[in-house]
Amino acid sequence: MHVSQGRSGGLGLALLSAVAFGGSGVAAKPLIEAGFDPLHVVWLRVAGAALILLPVAVRHRALLPRRPGLLLGFGLLGVAGCQALYFVAISRIPVGVAILVEYLGPALLLGWVRFVQRRPVHRAAAAGVLLAVAGMAGVVEIWSGLAFDALGLLCAFGAACCQVAYFVLADARSVDGETPDPVAVIAHGLIIGTVVLAAFARPWEIPYSGLSRRVALGTHDVPAVLLIAWIVLVATVVAYLTGVMAVRRLSPQVAGVVACIEAVVGTVLAWVLLGEHLGTIQVLGGALVLCGAFVAQTSASAATPPHDDVPLGAVPDLGSLPASTSASASASAPASASAPASAEGEVEVAGA
Repeated sequence: MHVSQGRSGGLGLALLSAVAFGGSGVAAKPLIEAGFDPLHVVWLRVAGAALILLPVAVRHRALLPRRPGLLLGFGLLGVAGCQALYFVAISRIPVGVAILVEYLGPALLLGWVRFVQRRPVHRAAAAGVLLAVAGMAGVVEIWSGLAFDALGLLCAFGAACCQVAYFVLADARSVDGETPDPVAVIAHGLIIGTVVLAAFARPWEIPYSGLSRRVALGTHDVPAVLLIAWIVLVATVVAYLTGVMAVRRLSPQVAGVVACIEAVVGTVLAWVLLGEHLGTIQVLGGALVLCGAFVAQTSASAATPPHDDVPLGAVPDLGSLPASTSASASASAPASASAPASAEGEVEVAGA
């Protein structure tokens, strides 16, 4: 009964996290269209969240010298890279498309498992990758000469790659028995991301006076500072924290599947609030992308039993990552890199 209640609570947290993350692009795009540079918006997002979680980082300041590689990787890729590339993407292509491309991350993570860790890939996982690739062909209308901005698509794909790094780091185990607090890892990562992004965003050039203006959100005008507050408090702080708590209550695979709802939320909100419309083929392609991510992650769950007691924050330095990270949209399930490859439903890839 206790386990069932814990899973139910975890499911609710995972849903809340997906909804919170899904609203970030819709809140950011009006700011960008009003004249704010995408990097300025992402810096305000990361810096605001880092300021809120600063007390956590101070309390766990000893973590930095103990896990410098982990925190640097998390800050550079999981925070700075993922957020910056995504925000640049939504400034050039529709929010829904940017989110859908970013959700190639679970499929890319399977490539990491197979070709970097040299572990067999489940047939259903391979099918998920094929579905995702086919769906992307529909989303970008590849037959019509790439109707969407190529740089925007490239940035969205880069965000997907950074998402892979985030999940690998988030789910790796500690090699010395120590378990860093996952919230502390997030706090330090946000601070590092803020510092790194400052070199590119040049926050001293942000037109802060513009935050007092009103910007167009679809057919309505809203205060720019209200959108910034939403991005910082809801789409960053709440989204990260509820996501972490969800993974700790659910298996990483279950939380990852639920996280795919972010793509649906972002697309629906962009349609309702921003008036962005996709063609029928693009909608069907987006559905295939989501189906591919779902199949890939559920196949990982089937291949490896969930480890509900594995703490999310137990992560070693980058140089000592064990070959036991997994594949999912929000984290992964550990498995031995030397495990036999003869399990039912798994297939070895020739030449690997």
